[in-house]
Amino acid sequence: MKQEKIVRIIEAALLAAGSSLNNDRILALFGEDEGVKPADIKQALETLQQETQGRGVELVEVASGYRYQARQDYAEWIARLWEERPARYSRALLETLSLIAYRQPATRSDIEQVRGVSVSSSIVKTLLEREWVRVVGHRDVPGKPALYATTKQFLDYFGLKSLDELPSLAEIQDLDNLNPELQFEQDEDDSGAKTDAQNELAETSEKQELEESGEQPAAEVTKIDPESSNESQELSEEQQDLEQEIALRSVKP
Repeated sequence: MKQEKIVRIIEAALLAAGSSLNNDRILALFGEDEGVKPADIKQALETLQQETQGRGVELVEVASGYRYQARQDYAEWIARLWEERPARYSRALLETLSLIAYRQPATRSDIEQVRGVSVSSSIVKTLLEREWVRVVGHRDVPGKPALYATTKQFLDYFGLKSLDELPSLAEIQDLDNLNPELQFEQDEDDSGAKTDAQNELAETSEKQELEESGEQPAAEVTKIDPESSNESQELSEEQQDLEQEIALRSVKP
């Protein structure tokens, strides 16, 4: 089969598939008697990538294979094709997703230690439903907490071929730079601290999410009163002294 025809068959298949195609699936388009080799597939894909130079679409390789997609430069106009509003994700969800991506495999406890607050069950549920993360195992500690890691769907959504293409932490100034399409439900002020109004908005939004999903709110972290802690420590010391005195008196001379 001529190389030009191989190129056009692959082009048509990528446009008709509606999803990305990897090399194996593309090679399966051709019968054994047609004599198409993996090297021919690779050359055809390179040709198609060159043909999209300067056009509104591009052929890109992501984690699950190759796909045609509109160039990011034209996202502003393409978004007008859909009337519904783009998905809005809370800062807490994106922080959780980022920590899983950079520290995977990670447990909820690992995420909570970095963020300093508990991870809502609705956030984990959303990430699992979108298939951006999955459970890859359980840590061998009491409770056997689930270990979370990102998926190929996560890489595909962000247009990445592998985790190696994630920007380094030094290159990231804030979460807003991860993807301009993602919008936050609430933002922090310039100092990095949330205002009272933003805290109320976040709590209201989280309660609504939990009510809709039927989930119970995540357990709150118990705060320890320093004064009560000191009093308990003093009582414990006094009890030890009393026990030692009783023991000494019970010893025969």
